[in-house]
Amino acid sequence: MTRFLYLVRHGAADPHDGPLSEAGQEQARLTGQRLSGVPFSAIYHGPLPRAAQTAELIAAWLPGVPVSVCDLAGDYLPSDPDPAGLPPGFAGFITGLPAAERAEGPPVAVAALERFARADSEPGDTYELVVTHNFLIGWLVSQALGAPTWRWMGLNQMNCAVSVIAYLAEAPASLIIFNDAGHLPPALRWTGFPAALTPAKS
Repeated sequence: MTRFLYLVRHGAADPHDGPLSEAGQEQARLTGQRLSGVPFSAIYHGPLPRAAQTAELIAAWLPGVPVSVCDLAGDYLPSDPDPAGLPPGFAGFITGLPAAERAEGPPVAVAALERFARADSEPGDTYELVVTHNFLIGWLVSQALGAPTWRWMGLNQMNCAVSVIAYLAEAPASLIIFNDAGHLPPALRWTGFPAALTPAKS
């Protein structure tokens, strides 16, 4: 049967590493309203405040669905590609990161693939929601499509946009929805591109 993985980037925060702004809270509430009819078995979120608060506001629309913090849904670098093989904007982004950050993230990203990017053997379709960050969503989407391990870069998500990947036991993963913010009014959507097309802050 099919396992549907719903991915939502946290709402807008102010400052970026702080709690949700008023706009971010409204983004999260509207996302919860949109997802209220999905029969989720679980909600997971990263440990940072902006992800935890977004998950809490979404969960208010999904009574009875368990909510858990998960380090695999955190904010980290999914891969450490060789800058020599990257477009210039991406190469500059990678080389500008601390060596420890470049080394620590990739093993966690592999574990996240093992945990979230899999089919279920049990009968019946299943649905899980992960409230996380830009980089992890780009990573899971790029790997579902069989893209190179650096291609999470440039797959930038709007705050509280929805992506859905379907995992089947005997077929490749299917990207059903990507970066859909149709539930948000225009004033609450991010519509620009980062300077030089570098990865958006997560």
